[in-house]
Amino acid sequence: MDTAAVRPEADDGAAWHPLCRSADLRDGGEGVPFDVRWRGHVCRAFAIRFRGRVHAYLNRCSHVALELDWQPNRFFDVTGQLLVCAAHGALFDPASGRCVGGPGRGPLVAIAVREADGWIHWRSQYDLQPVVF
Repeated sequence: MDTAAVRPEADDGAAWHPLCRSADLRDGGEGVPFDVRWRGHVCRAFAIRFRGRVHAYLNRCSHVALELDWQPNRFFDVTGQLLVCAAHGALFDPASGRCVGGPGRGPLVAIAVREADGWIHWRSQYDLQPVVF
């Protein structure tokens, strides 16, 4: 697959970037990390699959700006139904990023994703941009 950015159907200036194969994400399983530039800083982000749909967020708790994963690429709690912050135990709905328990202070920062033809892409938006090394 060509790794150049792919233009969406509606040309609003945002680009879609290949992330991983669809098979790389299992429901309630490990996430796939990627780097984005957000508010002038390089930040980790992650994509997960929940109830058959792919979702992506910045890897930053809304309580304190710490990464969520309790082990590399592990974001779900033991039930596979909620995302959990390893540092403070804040709980987030995987489908919306909304804080549903613990000390979180708002939702996770969502990143647009789409799945097509066996691939997952993420979308540059607002001040989320790909990191070029």
